[in-house]
Amino acid sequence: MNYFLLKHLHVTCVVISISLFVLRGSLELLRRPWRHWLVLRVVPHVIDTLLLGTALWMAWRIGQYPFVHGWLTAKVLALLAYIVFGMRALGKSTPQAQRLPFFLGALVSVGYIVGVALTHSPSWGLL
Repeated sequence: MNYFLLKHLHVTCVVISISLFVLRGSLELLRRPWRHWLVLRVVPHVIDTLLLGTALWMAWRIGQYPFVHGWLTAKVLALLAYIVFGMRALGKSTPQAQRLPFFLGALVSVGYIVGVALTHSPSWGLL
């Protein structure tokens, strides 16, 4: 696959994934029953799988790997934080009072990931 198309697919998946997370998180904070909608339970997993696959493929294509290159290591660690915060924000057993801080933590994590992706720098080129 052409690298440009691969990167375009990856970025498209990023936008869809973040949008679906924001939608589900907002519905959760508003106490709306989003889990009743099959599309909101299934599609995010499909998109995130495609997102991870394209990320791994691009890393292989450009010859840069996590735990070798600092910016990719930062993205992977921030991704783990995003997953933990997101699971807690959307988790059925999370108390309502804790949902907003976890949701905001997930958004900060994903914002950091996007910043690192754009700058190829863990510090966003500020240091």
